[in-house]
Amino acid sequence: MLQRVSDSTSGHAESFEIVEGPVTSRYILVCDHASNAIPPEYGDLGLDPVQLERHIAYDIGAAALTRRLANEMAAPAVLSRFSRLLIDPNRGDDDPTLVMKISDGAIVAGNAKADDAEVARRIARFSAPYHAAIDRMIDRSLAAGVSPILFSIHSFTPLFHDGPRPWHCSVLWEKDGRFALPLLEALRAEPDIVTGENEPYAGALKGDSMTRHGFDRGLPHAIAEVRQDLLDDESEISAWVTRFSRILTGLTVK
Repeated sequence: MLQRVSDSTSGHAESFEIVEGPVTSRYILVCDHASNAIPPEYGDLGLDPVQLERHIAYDIGAAALTRRLANEMAAPAVLSRFSRLLIDPNRGDDDPTLVMKISDGAIVAGNAKADDAEVARRIARFSAPYHAAIDRMIDRSLAAGVSPILFSIHSFTPLFHDGPRPWHCSVLWEKDGRFALPLLEALRAEPDIVTGENEPYAGALKGDSMTRHGFDRGLPHAIAEVRQDLLDDESEISAWVTRFSRILTGLTVK
């Protein structure tokens, strides 16, 4: 279902959702593509509403997984409340794909005239407050003497142009393997799933969310990608919550 940001005058609260958790939590969860919400003044960005239910608008199932895992682990979480088609918070501010004109064959007419000034407005209104909320959560942990581990949750489509994707989940990472490599090892030890490494996307993306909040701040971090058809219903989401909670709780991160 297409969500709506209902009040564009409510400061920056429209940009992010916080799941509260104790300051002593070992983990902070992050969901960059949690929502397909678009403020009313942007309409549907010139798209058929059906397009906004697709993966081009958000990571299907990722928000529910993030919220439920945060509750299960008593860990704080920060989730976006705007569509990646409006502006992608998992991109650097100078990334040419920050505001997409075409996404997986869909022409985003509402972005066609998004000049530098409009992109700057969207950064200030949506992306920057979202990232500031993550920074505040991290700062809160550090002030309490806790060096948090950042766990970013995404989802990917089961089919793409190159055909079916065989992985049930994947771990994305680049330079810092303190958390990513033990997580990858633990997931690969699960007998009932196929786990990829930097699949179906590379973990190296200049200026992305985990670079900004993890690598640049010296914190252990990793991205988990779960295939979207495995997040179709409550029972499947519950299974991933149980799996990730068990693995993360028992993980040794140096």
